[in-house]
Amino acid sequence: MSAYISALRNVSLAGPTLFGPLLSTATAIASQSLTSNQQKYFILLIVTDGVVTDFQETIDAIIKASDFPLSIIVVGVGGADFKEMEFLDPNKGGRLESSTGRVASRDVIQFAPMKDVHGTGISIVQSLLAEVPGQFMTYMRTREIQAIS
Repeated sequence: MSAYISALRNVSLAGPTLFGPLLSTATAIASQSLTSNQQKYFILLIVTDGVVTDFQETIDAIIKASDFPLSIIVVGVGGADFKEMEFLDPNKGGRLESSTGRVASRDVIQFAPMKDVHGTGISIVQSLLAEVPGQFMTYMRTREIQAIS
C-alpha cells in the first residue's frame, strides 16, 4: 500500500479508462503460449482509478480471454463510484455477453474496489486471489490438461 501511495505522488491519473486494448494484448500473450506448446497460466492485474469507458470492447475481450490460460484481476482505487464496474465480475453482475451473442466459456475476472475490502480484516490480495485457483482448475479441466508429476 505504501508503494501505491508513493507512486501517486509522481503520477497524474486521467481518463478515459480503456480496458479493451490491454485485455486483447494480454490474451494475445496467453495465446502465444499455446502455439509454442508451453504450459503457462497468466494473471493480469489491472489497477484503475476510474470506471471503464469502452464497455462493449472490454466485454468482448473478456469473453475472448475466457478461452485462454488467463485470469484477470481488477482493483478499483481512489474515490470513483465503481458500482458500474461490477458488471465485469460474473459473481456480482450476472452473465457477460459479447457483441456477437457469445458468452464466456468460464469465469476469468475478479473485481474489487479497494475501499470495500480495506479495513474488513480481509486483505485485498486474499480477496482478489480467492477465485484464481478455481479459474485455473476450470481451464485445466476443460482443456483436459493433466498435472505433470
